[in-house]
Parts: sequence; C-alpha cells; structure tokens
Amino acid sequence: MSACPDKEVLLHGLLDGELDAANAQACEAHLKTCPGCAQAFGELQALSARLSAPGVGYRAPAALRQRIEAMAEAPARRRRLRAAAPWALSGTFAAIAASLAIVTLQPSTIALEDQLVASHVRSTLADHLVDVGTSDRHVVKPWFNGRIDFAPPVVELADRGYPLVGGRLDYIGDRVVAALVYRRNRHIINVFVWPSKPGLSLAPGPAMRSGYSVAHWRSGGLEFWAVSDIDRRDLEAFHQAFANRMQS
Repeated sequence: MSACPDKEVLLHGLLDGELDAANAQACEAHLKTCPGCAQAFGELQALSARLSAPGVGYRAPAALRQRIEAMAEAPARRRRLRAAAPWALSGTFAAIAASLAIVTLQPSTIALEDQLVASHVRSTLADHLVDVGTSDRHVVKPWFNGRIDFAPPVVELADRGYPLVGGRLDYIGDRVVAALVYRRNRHIINVFVWPSKPGLSLAPGPAMRSGYSVAHWRSGGLEFWAVSDIDRRDLEAFHQAFANRMQS
C-alpha cells in the first residue's frame, strides 16, 4: 500500500508544518479516508522521530560551513559591485552579464516545465486523473473552494472539441495548485493554475518538452500552464479557446 502520487509532497509539507491552514486541513482530511497516505505519513513521522533521537545528528566540518557562507556571500558582493561601479554594466560587460543571466534563469524554467510534464504523465498513468470528475463547471469550480487560496476559472469547451473531465489538486513549484483536466479525442490536457508572481518571464507560445506540448499564458493575475501529448498547434487552439471563453 502506497501514498497517492499527487499527495506525496504534500505529506512532507504537512509533517514539516509548511502548508497553509486550508491545505493542511485538506491534507489531514484526506489522511482520514486514504489508508495508503495515512500509512506513508505514519512512516514519515516515525523516521522523523528516529532522526531526532540523541546521537543521530551529524555535525558538518568547518570547511563545509565556510564554503556555504562563501556561496551565500557571492550575491551580496555582486550587488555591491553594481552599486559601486554602474559603468561596468555597459558595452561588452553588459553583454557578458546578459549571457550569465540567461544561464542562471533557464534552469529554473526548465525545472518547472519538467515538473509540469511529470505531473501530467503521473496523472495519466495512475488512477488519479481527477479528484472531482464531472463535465459540469458549476460542480468543479466550487469544489476548489477552501482547498486552495485562489479561485481558478473553469470553462466548458465541449463545443470546441475539448470536453471538461474534472479537476484535482496538484503540487508544482513548492505550492499546491489547481489542475483542470480536459480531453481532446483520446488525449488528456492538464491545465495547471496558480497565482502569478511579478517579474517572471513569459514563455513564447507553445513549446515541446520531453515529447509533450507545453503552453503558458497569464490572465486575471493567474498563471496557466497547459500540458498534453497533442500537437502544438492543437494545444495553441485550446489555449485560444480557453482564453476567449474566459473573456466572454
């Protein structure tokens, strides 16, 4: 007996006290009805107790502490350099800085897309595609109330060839998100939704990741990421249909 695939990370968050009140309450309620998750959570609690026992802890060597402190100090040194010598960010130096910024920012975007694709694949392989299974958006939308701290828009697109299957909770980028599930013929489309953060760059239209089509857009202060194994043009058509229906 094992935990639900989409609840494993939440169990760790509950154990460490990292979930907000609404998600902690939802996770605790799930534990009362899911023997697999309850068993997994009990094992995590037992492991935590063993690791906290006297004599188990390991003190890192001083050299490791110095290396970590040096890594933490590096961003501060760069900030002081920019403040002391703003001229250094002109010309060739600016081009070098831009290339370094690209190298720094790209892995986080790639890591997020990897998480999205992995969650999409898990949902299609495991018997947990939806927590609430219905094509009625008036049932799916209120189901999220109290389970997450935002209200995801739920649109019906059956007339455009994308019938609503239902919704579920998922865990992406260190937070609980909404997942809206649609179908295109025999293919599944997962739409992951969470509140936007200012300053994040926007992906330039549908892209491919590990053989899956990925589309990203923003609307109403929310991030939308659609993932499917359908063609990129089909996913772009879905994106446009979803966005237009939200505005109508």
